[in-house]
Amino acid sequence: MRRFARDIIIIAGATAVSRVFGLFRDIVIADRFGAGAAYDAYLIAFYVPHFLRRLLAEGALALSFIPIYTDYLKNDPREASKLAANAINLSILTFPLIVLGGILLAPYFIPFLASGFSPSQQELTVELTRVIFPFIGIIGMAALVMGILKSKKTFFAPAFAPVFFNVGVIVGALFLGSYFSRPIFGLAVGVLLGGVGQLAFQLPYLKRSGFSWAPVLFPLHPGLKRALKMMAPVVLGLVAMQVNVMVDNKLASHLVAGSVSSLQYATRLYQLPLGLFAIAISTAILPRLSEKWATGEKSDYAKMLNRGIKISLLIVVPATLGLFILGKPIIKLLFEHRNFLPSDTVRTTHVLHLYLVGLVGYSFVTLFSRAFYSMKDTFTPVVISSIAVGVNVGLDLLLIGPMKVGGLALATGVSGLVNGLLLLVAFRNKTGLQEFLPGNFFLAKVLASAGVMGAVVLAVREFIPFASDFSVVASGVIAGIVGYVLGGLAFGLKETYLEELVKLGD
Repeated sequence: MRRFARDIIIIAGATAVSRVFGLFRDIVIADRFGAGAAYDAYLIAFYVPHFLRRLLAEGALALSFIPIYTDYLKNDPREASKLAANAINLSILTFPLIVLGGILLAPYFIPFLASGFSPSQQELTVELTRVIFPFIGIIGMAALVMGILKSKKTFFAPAFAPVFFNVGVIVGALFLGSYFSRPIFGLAVGVLLGGVGQLAFQLPYLKRSGFSWAPVLFPLHPGLKRALKMMAPVVLGLVAMQVNVMVDNKLASHLVAGSVSSLQYATRLYQLPLGLFAIAISTAILPRLSEKWATGEKSDYAKMLNRGIKISLLIVVPATLGLFILGKPIIKLLFEHRNFLPSDTVRTTHVLHLYLVGLVGYSFVTLFSRAFYSMKDTFTPVVISSIAVGVNVGLDLLLIGPMKVGGLALATGVSGLVNGLLLLVAFRNKTGLQEFLPGNFFLAKVLASAGVMGAVVLAVREFIPFASDFSVVASGVIAGIVGYVLGGLAFGLKETYLEELVKLGD
């Protein structure tokens, strides 16, 4: 358990650095391009490569590969090396074909994805798509390397590697744009540079882990067949999740210019606690759960999952409330410069508030989907994701009229809540385990502690004598942390961050 806590801290720390660079990237983009038509075009152009990245690389490929590869590492390390080499070689042959297909088909799928764009904006989006599309091949290889390292419980490099992606995009926005008549193309080239950096950073760690590449290609390798078989339903589940984004962007393209951008900026903020902690927990827990389930250690499996849920709730619940109260000053502080207007701040804050409805739900999605994958059940998450997509699309169509872009955000939030709760219930019914659930009063204590924090942060926001947004945000964050810890102690919440760190040091 101490090593598990250590790995969570390592992943969260490395991811925190990456997220800081990600925020700086978004600050630079907001300054250079604001929330306007050019950035809307870039976001739609980046959607399909990003979708395939989630689908074939960091999503399905990694999630289906890790449990199988972990089994081989435990039982037959030599065969594990053959499996990994096969996966890499097959990817080297497959990804160039995907890239070529994307470049050739861009004029056909972009008008569908951005049906509300003008013809000139659609043309710009097609050109950007063709520049960006090779990213999927680069990041696909990076994701496979990431999966190998995670299976070997080497977490720092995979968690820190996205820093180099963010650096590439920042370089593209700040410097490369000046070499193009339309500066947004500098951002597109920066994506490719970032992908190369993310892959290159991990390669020395891969060699250090003991992996050695071999020029073998055996597509019918039993482990690869098992991974591909598991991958099929994972692909369907991730398709279902990405349909939400596609529908939101498509509908937002019919709203005022900058609506797609506001969805993106707000997404960056509400996913910050997910990226820092919920994904860190699920990343560290997947290979361990796979081992426990494979060896039949159901009690230890339940205890590990229980601890993952507790840590998630301890962080995500107060993060939700804090982002709600400080959302506007944070957005003003980070983004409202030069081309990002006060009206963009108002719209983005409104979107952020409604996204937060689903933050706890999405933390459960990341955790319980990994729990199902550890049991090599990739079908159940697909079914539940499909239900959540139906909820999202139905609410999109119902709410976009009266609420505009806010309706799209609320639909996404409710969909995440439904997805997370259904996964929890399905997991309990499938396994029969009960010990993974926190005690009856744990959530009540977390909510009460978060309530104390919220009152403190609200008081700081309303009554702080300083005028700057930086003062409000900095003071609010510090006061909120202190209020949450003191509230937790007052309500008998012993499972605090400090206690976890003490356990780690014991």
